[in-house]
Amino acid sequence: MSIYQTDVKTIKGDVKSLNDYQGKVLLVVNVASKCGLTPQYEELEALYKAKAAAGLEILGFPCNQFLAQEPGTEAEIQQFCSLTYGVTFPMFSKIEVNGAGRHPLYQQLIAAKPKAVTTADEGLKQKLGSKDLLPANDTDIMWNFEKFLIGKSGDVLARFAPDIKVTDAVVQTAIADALSA
Repeated sequence: MSIYQTDVKTIKGDVKSLNDYQGKVLLVVNVASKCGLTPQYEELEALYKAKAAAGLEILGFPCNQFLAQEPGTEAEIQQFCSLTYGVTFPMFSKIEVNGAGRHPLYQQLIAAKPKAVTTADEGLKQKLGSKDLLPANDTDIMWNFEKFLIGKSGDVLARFAPDIKVTDAVVQTAIADALSA
């Protein structure tokens, strides 16, 4: 099944086909409003403003599976993102990214890229491990703000650990390569 055959629900409740994004480079991110990594919204929005005209779409998927760090309703999430970080990139309804209720989009993303690129010191992984917060399965999403890069043809090109920011060279290079392909 192609990623473009997957339907998602916008944060306003409308069903949207990922087919609408065919030919674009996508950065799919599971997000949360009450996480230590939440300030990444600012960098995501800056990247979106800088690269949207070149064909980059950032798709935000709120998830409440990590210490309940996204407890709000869709309306509350949308208001928070808009007022706090000026988010203009597409946001979607809250989903599950791990476990039996994992959204079909994340089933596909994880199957395509079972391992994330991590920081050299694996700092977040070590921190989560010390608090017994790592997921049971190595292929599961580690935490909020894990990122998947999808090329123009729908291929999953890369997966980045939550603590790798979009400003990091490895992400910037991967996005630039995808946009120029």
